[in-house]
Amino acid sequence: MTDSPADPRLFYTRHIFMCTNVRPDGHPRGCCTARAAEGGGVDKLRGYAREKARQLGIESIRWNAAGCLDRCEFGPNMVIYPEGVWYRYESQEDIDEILQTHLVEGGRVRRLMLQPEQLPPKH
Repeated sequence: MTDSPADPRLFYTRHIFMCTNVRPDGHPRGCCTARAAEGGGVDKLRGYAREKARQLGIESIRWNAAGCLDRCEFGPNMVIYPEGVWYRYESQEDIDEILQTHLVEGGRVRRLMLQPEQLPPKH
């Protein structure tokens, strides 16, 4: 697909969705919020990511809290567009590595990447 000359200029060069879904305790799929306890919860890690990106001089990013991204068993997770790369993370150190490697250097953090074949179990 190519851009149309009529397309407007992009608002952001990257759009990052971070799951902030909450499920009841004991839910069979779990939830990203509960799995992010080490970093103080997904809201705190999302805030940390935004601030760290500013400190690193990364601009033109829109950080969005997302509902369920349907990879709960691997969460907490995020997806970075336009690349469409999905990551799991648990700590500020994971966020630091994703920001530096993916957004600053243009690489990928393979150990944290989710793959399309990692599907949720069928219920």
